[in-house]
Amino acid sequence: MQDIISRLTEAAHRGMTPSVWAREKPDAIAVHDAHGHRTFHEINAAANRIVRLLRDQGLRPGDAVALICSNRAEFVEVLAATLRGGFRFTPVNWHLTADEVEYIINDCEAKALFADVRYPAGLTAKAPALVVRIAIGGTAPEGFLDYAAAQARFAPDDIPDPTLGGAMLYTSGTTGRPKGVYRRQSAVLVPGPGAPDDVQLCAGPAYHAAPLAFDVRSAMSQGNSLVFLDRWDSEGVLAAIARYRVTRAHMVPIMFQRLLALPEAVKAKYDISSLRYLIHGAAPCPPEVKKAMIDWVGPIIHEYYAGSEGGVGFITTSEEWLAKPGTVGRLPAPDAIRILADDGAEITAPGVNGTIYFKVSPVAPFEYFKDPAKTAAAHKDGYFTLGDVGYLDADGYLFLTGRTAECIISGGVNIYPQEIDNEIIKHPAVEDSCAIGVPNDEWGEEVKVVITLQPGHSPSEALAQEILSFARTRLAGYKAPRTLEFRDELPRSPAGKIQRGKVRAPYWAGRARQI
Repeated sequence: MQDIISRLTEAAHRGMTPSVWAREKPDAIAVHDAHGHRTFHEINAAANRIVRLLRDQGLRPGDAVALICSNRAEFVEVLAATLRGGFRFTPVNWHLTADEVEYIINDCEAKALFADVRYPAGLTAKAPALVVRIAIGGTAPEGFLDYAAAQARFAPDDIPDPTLGGAMLYTSGTTGRPKGVYRRQSAVLVPGPGAPDDVQLCAGPAYHAAPLAFDVRSAMSQGNSLVFLDRWDSEGVLAAIARYRVTRAHMVPIMFQRLLALPEAVKAKYDISSLRYLIHGAAPCPPEVKKAMIDWVGPIIHEYYAGSEGGVGFITTSEEWLAKPGTVGRLPAPDAIRILADDGAEITAPGVNGTIYFKVSPVAPFEYFKDPAKTAAAHKDGYFTLGDVGYLDADGYLFLTGRTAECIISGGVNIYPQEIDNEIIKHPAVEDSCAIGVPNDEWGEEVKVVITLQPGHSPSEALAQEILSFARTRLAGYKAPRTLEFRDELPRSPAGKIQRGKVRAPYWAGRARQI
């Protein structure tokens, strides 16, 4: 076993971990998806062919590859190819509008695009820098190569000169367009705490940072079978756990809530006793929901707190959380975070709120791609912030109580409020707009817009519905506001910046945790 770990660690530094498992257990199933399955040998062979295909098209280490793809084996194959070919991998959120998809493909400077034919936005994007477009999962449209046919003429054996690639994910913020979280030096993912016989479930979209790390890359590095679900279906999740004897999974709180809402008779139909590790994060979990999940599946639930930008993450076990309900984990190292007051002074007293700053990774520090101003604004003396507010208790456990950043977190997905305002303001009746997140018992937050009207327009339910309908035609569904409120005026700072926190505060009054 030690010999395998040594080989895996060495392979990880070259992006070649799947090749070790292809030699160790070539015929074992690496990926189950809605279309069938792939063995470790097949995944590894495809990755080598794709590297050769991209090189043949002129791509070199450091070049960007964009992927818009559902949860299917091809996602893993393209990711594996970029990691060993030295390419910069950007998975694209397929829920986005055509304009948003096109923006990310261009902004990341992709030279190759792999696009699932299910998502028209990836097939029609105008991106002059692209040198090759490859269609996945169906008939290749004009201008695209077919995924299987394009790589068929290339050799499947391991490339002799692997170079470690990396991923650049796009993270939501508070103003403008999303930005890529870029690392000039790739982070190496070595085998984690899982067991060789683990079976990993991926129930969320693989393009998202957490499923990508905890599900896809974890399974790749540890040689575990990965069970891809094409979409969330509560009973289907239980059925998949029972069928494949799933042992590990990442979920977000909304998934817990939907599982708990199933009738007892449905839950009793499926044997999910194989589960031994559930990890959740990305959004606050209501305490009663987490307690109910622990009561159901046992103390196998772990919670993490971190961000796409990196930093030493917090992890808390079920036992720790039951002893300190609401904590997101114990301080992993004395200097892992700093908590700063509004004036920049460090807070050392327990129980005192401040803005949380993570220590910047000395190995693979991040920057926001092509945005030095945003990068500088997020950093302070070797630390960076996600905009969260919280405190450490006397035992070193961290509790989150709020957020200085303006982004809305709904169902574990970050949403730009400014993007919403930019569209709402285009309605001829709207003078000013302020999108905020307000409490939602199921999703954590939902989008609400508070607006002022142009002269000559009066508040009415009919006008509210008209504006909401207008927004739904211009925004991705998950970003569209659910509700609207009229105001006579909106608070702005002397510099003219909307004071979103003041608009948001009344909706969260009386809640201990306001994110």
